[in-house]
Amino acid sequence: MTAFSIKNYFSAHADLHALCDTSAFQAGVDLVASKFREGKKIITCGNGGSASTASHYITDWNKMINLATGKKFRGVSLCDNIGLITAYGNDLSYDEVFAGQLKALMDPGDLVIAISGSGNSPNVLKAVEYANENEGTTLAIVGYDGGKLMPMCSQAVLVPSFDMQLCEDVHLMFGHMVMKTLCGNDIKSA
Repeated sequence: MTAFSIKNYFSAHADLHALCDTSAFQAGVDLVASKFREGKKIITCGNGGSASTASHYITDWNKMINLATGKKFRGVSLCDNIGLITAYGNDLSYDEVFAGQLKALMDPGDLVIAISGSGNSPNVLKAVEYANENEGTTLAIVGYDGGKLMPMCSQAVLVPSFDMQLCEDVHLMFGHMVMKTLCGNDIKSA
């Protein structure tokens, strides 16, 4: 096992980036862009660090894309309403915290972006299952080997690493790639 160092962490990122399928990243960016142009809602979910990433995506996209284009970006993070999350978790099951919200929010054609390092989070899987059964479009942002989530989704962006921190770093980068694409490359602040 290599000892941790800043230099080794950057080297691990460089090695990982060489393994990433840039065409899958581009297809994911293009999917978000097409749903934005269609005026569909773009809904994100995830747990832990992935919940923070889901929220970060929507924060950047709602603010910056509107400022850059003057158009509404209809983004919603299912991770941001703690009252709803705890109500579903307490009254039904933690497995229902995202699917339950989708039942109230998602319309046919909306995009559900499911973020999971392992691809095996039960509540994220249930959300994708609901979206798929109700004419939603699904995009997995996953790490490891994609888990159960990757084959369930319409499209997937895989970060092929079993290092959760590297996966989470690159998942966040995907959100910035979407923002820069939809805003133009001159965006300097978020």
